[in-house]
Amino acid sequence: MRFDIVTLFPDCFTSVLSSGLLAKALAKQIAQVNLINPRDFATDKHRKVDDEPYGGGVGMLMKPEPIFAAVESLPILPQREVILMSPQGQTINQPLLRELATNYNQLIVICGHYEGVDDRVLNLVTREVSLGDFILTGGEIPAMALLNGVVRLLPGTVGKVESLTAESFEEGLLDYPQYTRPANFRGWKVPDVLLSGNHAAIAKWRYEQQIKRTSDRRPDLLEKWQQQRGTGDWGLGTGDKGAEEAGEQKKQGE
Repeated sequence: MRFDIVTLFPDCFTSVLSSGLLAKALAKQIAQVNLINPRDFATDKHRKVDDEPYGGGVGMLMKPEPIFAAVESLPILPQREVILMSPQGQTINQPLLRELATNYNQLIVICGHYEGVDDRVLNLVTREVSLGDFILTGGEIPAMALLNGVVRLLPGTVGKVESLTAESFEEGLLDYPQYTRPANFRGWKVPDVLLSGNHAAIAKWRYEQQIKRTSDRRPDLLEKWQQQRGTGDWGLGTGDKGAEEAGEQKKQGE
């Protein structure tokens, strides 16, 4: 199986790839791991890979262009999956690892960093995967867990097949979509509300997107969130006031 890891910190993988069963699997050519740095595909003189988010916010986002260029530089094998390591994805579990090990011969794994990636990167992605409902400084550690878990299941990696037994294994809404420059990338445009400068409207849109995403991707989290609020309201409700207050506070802070 071929693994293509898109990471700003390829050195993080040095020890992992040279140790234990992973090193043996690579030596036996059961798996092949290629490390691709999106900074190598940045086109400006500073090799910039991040920028400020449209609509304001804390931190920086990874730009779409270097990530697209990095992925598009790779060969395309018949059965491949393009995975973004993201806290908004499905949680890694043994059935997922078995599915990937069984059904694919190429896994492209994108490691996010900073406050995440421009949402248009999802147009590249076929699956979002998470290590759990918590935040790390980047996607490298979750990518290592995914890599280890899949390679372990490949035939020939573990000496005793019978040892490959299945194992079973913060709470709130998921984040809203985020965008950075350029405003129009390959026809995918940043939502107009984020360019409006209307902080109350931006806050309301983000709140609505959080509810929608959580409903679509993690209904279990939404149910728990609703129970804590003590209401069955799936719309803005009292949250509309909270969104407006957040927008006003943002405006006053500028």
